[in-house]
Amino acid sequence: MIWVDADACPVKAEIERVATRLGHPASFVSNGGLRPSANPLIQMVYVAEGPDVADMHIADRAGHGDVVVTNDIPLAAKCVAAGARVLRPDGEALTPANIGNVLATRDLMADLRSADPFRQGGGRAFSKADRSRFLDVLDRTVRAAMREANG
Repeated sequence: MIWVDADACPVKAEIERVATRLGHPASFVSNGGLRPSANPLIQMVYVAEGPDVADMHIADRAGHGDVVVTNDIPLAAKCVAAGARVLRPDGEALTPANIGNVLATRDLMADLRSADPFRQGGGRAFSKADRSRFLDVLDRTVRAAMREANG
């Protein structure tokens, strides 16, 4: 299964395209506002409103053989720990080798932002190159997860 933290995901169309091409199901999890897909491989899961409800839904279900797409670092850490393959929408893979550093950087940046109310957040804008890289990495990652799941 491809699990998608879908509320703010900028690559939903790319995920649906890969799922369709590979015949692999995907579950888009959100707390509403997403248009349902007519694609039989795409499942829309609507969870209750509230902080981290969609994240908890994904974290409770993702594991070996699954791919998770999220920008939420704490969710990514839980999914990596459960054995899932995790990708950010820009194509960056979050793995047991790098998730600790990514989580620590996230926490440091949160501390810096809270210490300086004038600090404006914001990394670089999401680009066409990010979208293209994500599409390539997702295709390879789903294929590897399918091989893992089929033994």
